Amino acid sequence: MWEYTDKVWDHFYHPRNAGEVENPDGVGEVGSLACGDALKLTFKLDSDKRIAEAKFQTFGCASAIASSSVLTEMIKGMTLEEASKITNKDIADQLGGLPDQKMHCSVMGMEALEAAIKYYRGEDTSSVSTHTHGHVVCTCFGVTDDDIKRVVLENDLTTVEQVTNYCKAGGGCGGCHGEIEDILESVQKDKVHKTPHKAAHHGKLSNIQKIQLIQQTINEQVRPALRAHGGNIELVDVEGDKVIVAFRGMCAQCPSSEFTMQGVVESKLREYVSEDLVVIESKEHSTE
Repeated sequence: MWEYTDKVWDHFYHPRNAGEVENPDGVGEVGSLACGDALKLTFKLDSDKRIAEAKFQTFGCASAIASSSVLTEMIKGMTLEEASKITNKDIADQLGGLPDQKMHCSVMGMEALEAAIKYYRGEDTSSVSTHTHGHVVCTCFGVTDDDIKRVVLENDLTTVEQVTNYCKAGGGCGGCHGEIEDILESVQKDKVHKTPHKAAHHGKLSNIQKIQLIQQTINEQVRPALRAHGGNIELVDVEGDKVIVAFRGMCAQCPSSEFTMQGVVESKLREYVSEDLVVIESKEHSTE
């Protein structure tokens, strides 16, 4: 049984706005029955060009229905410009969170809204509804490289497992895992060019700001170097100035992991975040 929040269960058992708007201004259809999830979102605008009515028809699990239901509540009263800024994170947050393995349901809601807005504007919706933009990486679920890059960038993903959770790619036969790894590495390399400010330029950071900057530095400055040697790293926790990490892949078994932790990880975090940081390896989490 998935650990759903009370709000997810509420929207599942008591869905809002189920059905289809009559003579809709916007129609968005994403997913497919073959993949296990499908969503049709319809809306109608009022005289002020705000969303007056929104309804959904969903085939899927509790999180898919809840994501669709809460989305229709979120967009009522919005202009299309305001609605177009809604992300899958916003949908998940509105539900109090979703299990990692169900985040693709919030992505489906975001894509349905995007397709419905494109429909209203007379734009091509095929790239959203059928994932035809880019070349297909995951043939099991028809997910393209552009789909993967988008969820990686928008949700700061770093592992194949996370990509599967957000867009299902890699969740079938597993034959595309290598290409997904290549996409992850390519995105991380692109982000390296957008380096964060040096630690000396930072003022006093709040705990949230510090954790976000630590994660950003690991993603952009540390992980690409480890991936080049078949390894990886995960941020486990931050306790004051102690940064607890776990090594993955080749790094987990490497006898030089202590040197890597101090010479690479700690030095980068001190350079880009704070000179007071100390990195500690969590042996409990450093397993594949």
